[in-house]
Amino acid sequence: METVILGKSEAVRSIVLTLLAGEHLLLEDVPGVGKTLAAKALAGSIDTEFSRIQFTPDLLPSDITGSSIYRSDTREFQFTRGPIFSNVVLADEINRAPPRTQSALLEAMSDGQVSADGTTYPLPKPFIVVATQNPFEFEGTYILPESQMDRFLMRTSIGYPERASERLVLQSHRSGEPVDSIQSVVTAEDVVSAQAAVRNVRVDESLQDYLLEIVALTRTTDVFRLGVSTRATLSFYRGCQARAVTEQRDYVTPDDVKSLAVTTLSHRVLVDDFSGNSSRDSVEELMAELLRSVPVPV
Repeated sequence: METVILGKSEAVRSIVLTLLAGEHLLLEDVPGVGKTLAAKALAGSIDTEFSRIQFTPDLLPSDITGSSIYRSDTREFQFTRGPIFSNVVLADEINRAPPRTQSALLEAMSDGQVSADGTTYPLPKPFIVVATQNPFEFEGTYILPESQMDRFLMRTSIGYPERASERLVLQSHRSGEPVDSIQSVVTAEDVVSAQAAVRNVRVDESLQDYLLEIVALTRTTDVFRLGVSTRATLSFYRGCQARAVTEQRDYVTPDDVKSLAVTTLSHRVLVDDFSGNSSRDSVEELMAELLRSVPVPV
């Protein structure tokens, strides 16, 4: 992936980490910095199916999940699968669609399945949703509800590249789009096996207590009006296990917990709307302060 996403090793690491954890990722950044490219590079690196859903105000839930179509030859309704039935799904500008359409992703992201007309259809494995949104343009957008935000392991950004990296971008695009020629290096089965291995990463009891203390403080502090959920706690736990694997370890360390706490939990808490601290940067700083107040196990 780093052959096409130049100078953004941390962003690539976050994407791979999310995939290994079996979770989903929200990329929140300005247009044109490589959010779509990142999702395409991930799909190209794996021998899997990729689909892009451009979220618009007129997008319907059935445009995502699929719908039943009447066939005159058989005189029966046949379910036609939508673009959600892919391994890597890019939900581009997810906040452009109304809440009803956004909710079409909830079951898929939580349970890896789609229910339609009383029938449940399993999604392929592995399955990851990479959603994008612009944090600076809100005209014609719908804020993602808490239940939707809770399905994302991390909210992160790619950011502008350094000049040296941007120069390489200019040079690499002279003869076409590099992501179109990226070669897959693993199969879907390899990824599923890696996800199973992540679940076996050891987490010492002292680190479990450390993680749970951070979670508990988000629920009891006066800074946050709403703390993180049990679902978020489990995602946080799995993220730490996945980070250990990316560091070539079969055990979690305090650094794994500390490095993921802010990006994993800050989008899952609510602050007082009238406090002036509701921006993303402010909430992340509040979460960082809370993290510093928790003693690190040794």
